[in-house]
Amino acid sequence: MTPAQARRFAVDASHALAAAGQGDMVWGHVAVRDPDGRGIWIKAPGWGLEEVRDDRLQLVSHEAEVLIGDGTPHKECHIHLQVLRARPEAHCSVHTHPVSAIAFAALDVPLLPLSHEGTLFGGADVPRFRETGGLVSTPELGEKLATALGEAPAALMPKHGLVAAGHTAAAAVMHAVLLDSACAIQMQAQAVGKALIHSDATEARAKRAQCWPDSQLEAGYRYLVRKAAA
Repeated sequence: MTPAQARRFAVDASHALAAAGQGDMVWGHVAVRDPDGRGIWIKAPGWGLEEVRDDRLQLVSHEAEVLIGDGTPHKECHIHLQVLRARPEAHCSVHTHPVSAIAFAALDVPLLPLSHEGTLFGGADVPRFRETGGLVSTPELGEKLATALGEAPAALMPKHGLVAAGHTAAAAVMHAVLLDSACAIQMQAQAVGKALIHSDATEARAKRAQCWPDSQLEAGYRYLVRKAAA
């Protein structure tokens, strides 16, 4: 990957998240690891995900300083800096505030594999970052968030939003989208009764492998990119 390609991924991933309904006015962001090791490519503050263009990107260093681009860095750039530092295999991270994920996190109940989306975690519950419901505005909080995420595709941030990571921009974006969708499905089911029918751990692991290989994550991501362009 070249820096130009990383910038393209940062733009496309932002648009894909917006097309999936994960925009929150000018808040929320996606970051792509700079292939030259200088830090992360991320949108400049003040722009919505759907408004991101190449000239609205910043290259933010590991010390949270803007190397390329205009303005100051996002207060929560430490989310991406620390997640990508802790996950050397990951090339992209996402932090958004989708309504269903926030609402589900407030219920403090396990995420069940009720659907294809729910099997993203292979029958295990989604991790949760409970250190703070406020901004992750320091390296220390970013590191604790990265620890909570661990090797999982995504994690809930109760009272705040979600974080996701992936070895490609497609994977990171789809992990965020699928988590929010799984939360929405479970809340709909539980609104009318206790959700009883779901995959056991064995079936959930098998469905995760069937439904969410790289090819399917890429297909879903490409659809969202096309939807944004249209």
